[in-house]
Amino acid sequence: MRNYLFYIFIILGALTAGAQDDTSLPPGEFKVIAADSVNTAIDANKPARAAFYSAILPGLGQAYNGRYWKVPLVYGALGTSVAVYLYNENQYQELRDAFRIRLAGGTNDAFSDADGNPIISDAGLERAQRTAQRNKELTLLITAGIYILQIIDANVDGHLDDFNVDRNLSLTPTIINIEHVPSGANVGLSLIYNF
Repeated sequence: MRNYLFYIFIILGALTAGAQDDTSLPPGEFKVIAADSVNTAIDANKPARAAFYSAILPGLGQAYNGRYWKVPLVYGALGTSVAVYLYNENQYQELRDAFRIRLAGGTNDAFSDADGNPIISDAGLERAQRTAQRNKELTLLITAGIYILQIIDANVDGHLDDFNVDRNLSLTPTIINIEHVPSGANVGLSLIYNF
């Protein structure tokens, strides 16, 4: 008897399962299905792909993640640091050329007046040359740091893209007075998580 009931449920379940096809709708009408608000499709390679794109072309990983507002920031930071590097490189070359002319015994460098009198001494030129070289190398490190930072930013953005940041997520700490005892009140702490 139990086997017969089991087989009857299986047959009825199979018959009703085929009743949910779209052929019952009139032509030209569509069945609307509400989309789930939670993104269940997670692309595990998205962070690596975003980092790769940013390594190839700065800002491309941010655009791939949909953070288009970060692209001008990336190019502004990189452009500024490259411009400062080029300025320091020009200063260094100018000071180096003037120092070479002075070592050769010449007086017609950029840091001498029209009569050939030096405006900056030889020791001052040497110190300024070392300072310009240090600034140039420091700016190169800062430029490389900004380049690496934008790659890391694209990678982290790719990872954080899959997290739920719904406003219904909350943590509410509350202090609860548990019971009164003659020596004083016992107080507890409760953390309430809302999902």
